[in-house]
Amino acid sequence: MSLPAHAWWGILGSVATALGFFPVPQAYAAEPVDVELVLAVDVSLSMSPMELEIQRKGYAAALTDKQVLDAIASGGYGKVAITYFEWAGSTSQHVIVPWTVIASPQDAERVAEQLTAAPSNSARRTSISSAIDFGVDLFAETNFRGMKRVIDVSGDGPNNQGPAVNNSRDAAVAQGIIINGLPLMTNGGFTSAYDVTDLDLYYTDCVIGGPGSFMIPVNDWEQFPEAVRRKLVLELAGADHLRRIAADAGPLPVIYAQARPQYDCLVGEKMWRDRSWMWDAR
Repeated sequence: MSLPAHAWWGILGSVATALGFFPVPQAYAAEPVDVELVLAVDVSLSMSPMELEIQRKGYAAALTDKQVLDAIASGGYGKVAITYFEWAGSTSQHVIVPWTVIASPQDAERVAEQLTAAPSNSARRTSISSAIDFGVDLFAETNFRGMKRVIDVSGDGPNNQGPAVNNSRDAAVAQGIIINGLPLMTNGGFTSAYDVTDLDLYYTDCVIGGPGSFMIPVNDWEQFPEAVRRKLVLELAGADHLRRIAADAGPLPVIYAQARPQYDCLVGEKMWRDRSWMWDAR
């Protein structure tokens, strides 16, 4: 009894695979790191070119700071994976530094060089929620497996486009992601029409979330480099190192998420909806 041609091909294929003639795809294990950190940085039009430059240089300086490098070295693996992107409206996210391991001063210097190689570009609107959603997607693209996953959001105004920010925050937290914040209450950009005076409270109630989540408010651009440095130390330090530095309060307050938030998390959307007052006032 003869077999049809397709049956013979099936038998030959099975034999060839068993003998190693045909390559068989293999799953590669993710590289373990202490922390996977997404740095999400606001470049909306309310930020001036000078402020955008301060942000880039502030992160570059902080990532190469000895205290930050000591914090990284204190982890179980002694290395972290970071990515840095800039955001504005709901469709404006630009990755500046793709996923990169920092395990040495040389690694940190290479990241700093990427951050300072070219200036930032501004874009319209402010969508913290879309930045969080984009950050969540970035975790799906890594070849790393972190003991902790963190999205670190800095910005100078409330969400005014895209999904409700607290909904995006809650969805990320449900996946085991921690969201920390750096509210910029500097009022030095081109316009403050959509600012809220208590942006720190907004971030506390509506943006940050997850176990141990925190934010550090910045009231003056001179505080920015120290705020970034301190934030990175707290995010990247190993448990024993973190306990040792916990007593050092530093010059800037560290504010943790509240159990019962009270802030109206749609305040930015309402301000944008009611923006007609600017045109009606003569």
